[in-house]
Amino acid sequence: MRNLTLSALAGSILLACAVPATALPRCLEAQQKVDEANALRFQARQEARLGDRGRVCDTLDEVGDRYNDARDAFEDCGAGVVAIDLRSELRALRVAKRVNRCD
Repeated sequence: MRNLTLSALAGSILLACAVPATALPRCLEAQQKVDEANALRFQARQEARLGDRGRVCDTLDEVGDRYNDARDAFEDCGAGVVAIDLRSELRALRVAKRVNRCD
């Protein structure tokens, strides 16, 4: 998760230099969605420690929604490389759902 945050931050800095000014708000929105997803993943881990499987599954669903929104926003602002990185996060999320028996 730390690597994703650092790579997303580095990607955001590079985007600020390479993306037209009209696309910048969409990139910032995408970064915000990634940050929200990371916070929700932390919340899901805490809920799993408490043993509340129903809340874990609901939270992981919200994480998936945030990642999908972020991926779409990054693609819209021209940051397809970051969108590809989010696909790997979505795969990891599917594994987490399987481990927690959410599907």
